[in-house]
Amino acid sequence: MQDGSGRTGNVTVRDAAEADMEAVARIYAHYVDHALATFEEVAPTREEMLVRRRKALGCGAPYLVAELGGEIVGYCYAAPYHVRPAYRHTLEDSVYVAPGLGGRGIGGALLSALLARCEGGPWRTMVAIVGDSDNAASIALHRRYGFAPVGTLRAVGYKFGRWVDTPILQRALGAGDSQPPDEPMAKQAR
Repeated sequence: MQDGSGRTGNVTVRDAAEADMEAVARIYAHYVDHALATFEEVAPTREEMLVRRRKALGCGAPYLVAELGGEIVGYCYAAPYHVRPAYRHTLEDSVYVAPGLGGRGIGGALLSALLARCEGGPWRTMVAIVGDSDNAASIALHRRYGFAPVGTLRAVGYKFGRWVDTPILQRALGAGDSQPPDEPMAKQAR
């Protein structure tokens, strides 16, 4: 259970700093090299991860890390779902927990904090595109936090010698689609 301080048990969730990106890159590299959670096949460098962090922050979305005992044990962020203007109210989330630390509430602490921060922004929908239909942990995590399955793209990736699906889950943020977004009429008319 998370309290208002950003803590869940002994896990602290906070904004990621540039200094955290070496640990973030190391966590992500594990998934690139050993898992189907991402379709990347070459682990990005720390410098590339810094660019990605800046992109998420550039649209006003959060980029967070989880700390346990002074160590970075996970990270998450929200980024624009697509670049075309009509998608501006939709974010895509990513959540990664350090290898061997699954099932300890770290992913939940991260996703909970991410959703809380995004609920306060101008966005209305968050999408989770899960690498691999067999990724039960990620699917269960997202469902626990109100995401509903909306479909599966079959065999859209090929990694580790096999075709891989991407289940898609979606969750409303704030008022969702129950009313038009709060923005000047000029933007709505585009």
